[in-house]
Amino acid sequence: MVTAKLIGNVWATRKAESLNGFKFMMAEIISGTRTGERMIVVDTISAGIGDRVIVTTGSSARRMLGDDGIPVDAVVVGIIDEDCEFI
Repeated sequence: MVTAKLIGNVWATRKAESLNGFKFMMAEIISGTRTGERMIVVDTISAGIGDRVIVTTGSSARRMLGDDGIPVDAVVVGIIDEDCEFI
């Protein structure tokens, strides 16, 4: 898992049918060795732009969506409280 900040929405006018109904967002990693790296994530918990979030990746992300066959690699699984600080 990584911590990230949601920096924008991603709109796809055409996408794989298995992705219909998912909300895509652009996230920027804010801690660890990958700080500054950007990724597209699926948001299933109604986070918003500017929120700091916890993102899970890989097969764990697909399990969060309930289907290992969905072509998704990153999912928002939590919103970080405002008063939480990182070391």
